Amino acid sequence: MKSRYSRPTSGRHLLLPILILLLVCRFPGLSLGAGQPAEKTAPAAAVTEKPATAAHGISIDGKLKYPADFKRFAYASAAARPGGNLLLHALGGFDKMNPFTLKGTAPEEMSELIFESLAAPSLDEPFAAYGLLAESFELAEDRLSITFNLRPEARFSDHSPVTAEDVRFSLETFKGNQAHPFYQHYFHDISRAEVLGPHRIRFHFARPNRELHLIAAQMPVLSRKFYDAHPFNSDGLTPPVGSGPYLVESFAPGKTITYRRNPDYWGKELGVRQGMFNFETITFKYFKDQIVALEAFKAGEFDFMAVNIARQWARDLEGERFRQGELLKLQLPHMNNAGMQAFVFNTRRSLFQDRKVRQALNLAFDFEWTNQTMFFNQYRRCDSYFSNSYLAARDLPQGLELSYLEPFRKQLPAEVFNQPLTPFSTEPPHSRRANLIKAARLLKEAGWQVKEGMLTHRDGRRFEFEILLNSTSFERVMAPYAENLSRLGIKASYRTIDQALYVRRLNNFDFDMVVTVFGQSQSPGNEQRDLWHSTAAERPGSRNLIGLQEPAVDDLVEKIIYAQTQEELTAAAKALDRVLWYGYYVVPNWYLDHHRITVRNRFARPDILPLYYNPFQVLMTWWMQ
Repeated sequence: MKSRYSRPTSGRHLLLPILILLLVCRFPGLSLGAGQPAEKTAPAAAVTEKPATAAHGISIDGKLKYPADFKRFAYASAAARPGGNLLLHALGGFDKMNPFTLKGTAPEEMSELIFESLAAPSLDEPFAAYGLLAESFELAEDRLSITFNLRPEARFSDHSPVTAEDVRFSLETFKGNQAHPFYQHYFHDISRAEVLGPHRIRFHFARPNRELHLIAAQMPVLSRKFYDAHPFNSDGLTPPVGSGPYLVESFAPGKTITYRRNPDYWGKELGVRQGMFNFETITFKYFKDQIVALEAFKAGEFDFMAVNIARQWARDLEGERFRQGELLKLQLPHMNNAGMQAFVFNTRRSLFQDRKVRQALNLAFDFEWTNQTMFFNQYRRCDSYFSNSYLAARDLPQGLELSYLEPFRKQLPAEVFNQPLTPFSTEPPHSRRANLIKAARLLKEAGWQVKEGMLTHRDGRRFEFEILLNSTSFERVMAPYAENLSRLGIKASYRTIDQALYVRRLNNFDFDMVVTVFGQSQSPGNEQRDLWHSTAAERPGSRNLIGLQEPAVDDLVEKIIYAQTQEELTAAAKALDRVLWYGYYVVPNWYLDHHRITVRNRFARPDILPLYYNPFQVLMTWWMQ
């Protein structure tokens, strides 16, 4: 399951060193979800235990931290006060105002500021949400439906009421062919909506699913009135009508956009909104890349920046303004599931269809040298598709996890069963030279040999490919990797292209290799279909960038989605982790267990941080001093 922390905005991938997945993966998804502490223990029991049908909130396990009359989340402050003009930055540009379609790029954070869902996530609980547009929830005992009772006072920004018809229209739109294809998969098991009254609606489910009621509650609610007048998939730049705390005040296409706090915002007194969204205006200025943006920040052009380039954090954030305390550097710890950042093979290309070839290209990446030389030893190696999480596979499979793998034993690599997940390393007693020798041997076994200085297949093909980038800052990472590959006779080029073209090429799987992050939540679920399932492999815009079409993967994805207990979910996730890892479909990169923030010293902050969050979310709990 995804929490609402990174709603689809543009179909973008963030290709810079990972802060966490969530800030990370701008690929379509309702958001990047929560993670686990570094010690990777299972989630602790919540404070208050209530049934999953609790009127004021819902959760995946029937437990809620906050009571029905809670005043605000613990990570929001009673001292917060509204006002002030917040200046932020974004990269690239925008050419549309609908964040829920495939084509084009929407303005930064539009989905978070303009639109709302039926429930608001709690950022200090792994899988819980509390009433926002809906004031109460009724989950059927058989878990085949959930009824939402809407707040009669809920209003869109044009002052029209939020009705059950709007909710039904939203579901039908997201399941239709005009919305981004991701939503069709994500909401696949919500079979239909039944309007029971002006403010009461029931969602029916195709089959029981322990998280589907939460998925349903995450759905953004659209104004039918607005989209009847402005077709959902139109290319115009008409600011949308939503029910959220902000309005679009002004914009210059691709350059700036300013959101203004809605003076008539209907939900400002709710506990899920108290102490949040405090700035009077929020303006995003667009820059070509992160390097230019950092210089603009130091020159005073905006207020807050999440730093995702290690060199910038270590060397570039200094000077008189930092010494005087006008500018600050902050490290904010989090418990997010880091997922997997990696160099990704497109296995639709014949070049990468042999597992031995992919393994060889894994061996050619020297993470230890890269981390020390380029990243000042700031990063940890991704060692799982659920890095920094209790869901990561450790040791050898046993029990239920092993039973999930056994039917595919003959189809899977032996390492799935007899080796723990272990990234290739150049730490002694290993070395780059030894790894390259092993890589050359694997390539020879796959039919490749060096001829006239170029790795050539027995069928005459030459081993050359392109790595597609959307940030020049990653070119210095690719240079030594390409050099290592050249020692094997492989010609690997890398190229940074325009953001819009980059998005189009990824949506159509027109690449050899890219760098991306596969974000994961605290409770993986329906979104796994879009990441790994064979049904998404040829669907334009899906996040199955690898092109996976593997029966074992499909089976384990289904087991994750329809797990009935935490034990089943954990076992299925760990089994999937092993199968993906030993398929060598990616070259694992790195992650952080904290956010690196630089900020102008003009903000006040709550005393308590959330646990599972991205930088923009925590910023929305701050206020001007």
